[in-house]
Order: sequence, then C-alpha cells, then structure tokens
Amino acid sequence: MSNVFLLSENQMEWIEPFFPLAHGVPRVDDRRVLSGIVYVIHNDLQWKDAPKSIWPAQDFV
Repeated sequence: MSNVFLLSENQMEWIEPFFPLAHGVPRVDDRRVLSGIVYVIHNDLQWKDAPKSIWPAQDFV
C-alpha cells in the first residue's frame, strides 16, 4: 500500500466538517475511504478492481 495516496492530518481537519454525521452507525476510517476513492478515480478503475488493501470487503458489509 506504499503507492496509495493519503490525505495529511491538516487536509483531513479541513474537510472533516463536510462529512455526514454518524447517526448511531460506527464510522469507518474516513482517511482510508477517501484514499480508496482517490486511488480508484486516479487509476481509472472500477470499485471491484481496487486492491483489497484499500477496500477489504468486511469493512463495507
């Protein structure tokens, strides 16, 4: 996962107010989710083609 884009702490703090509220559902790691989205878009992939190190299925079931 060394070539995966990760937002810095300052970037996460800046965009965190725009995240939806959890409403009783435990949140997954927002940084990891955003990194997966950037990876998929940057590499012109479909969601199913993302590496398992970014999108482990158990996190989104």
